[in-house]
Amino acid sequence: MHPAVMSVECEEDYVLSVVFDNGENGLLDMKPYLDFGVFKTLRDPSAFETVHVSFDAIAWESGADLDPEFVYEKCHIAHNSTSVHDRPNR
Repeated sequence: MHPAVMSVECEEDYVLSVVFDNGENGLLDMKPYLDFGVFKTLRDPSAFETVHVSFDAIAWESGADLDPEFVYEKCHIAHNSTSVHDRPNR
């Protein structure tokens, strides 16, 4: 099971900053997906900025959404995360 999305914010150039419930955080570059289906509407910056967390996934007012498994797999996880997996054994 993949971690749930806890928060999401827009960064520059169609990048999302994502925080997961396991303490990890990362960046998701959405540019590769903006030429497909419902995601085409997100090329409009005002539509892209409507991003929010819906349950444990990422969603937009346009109806586009991403499940947490996809988000976690595609995110570039930050090295300064506080995941329990990053903590040294005692």
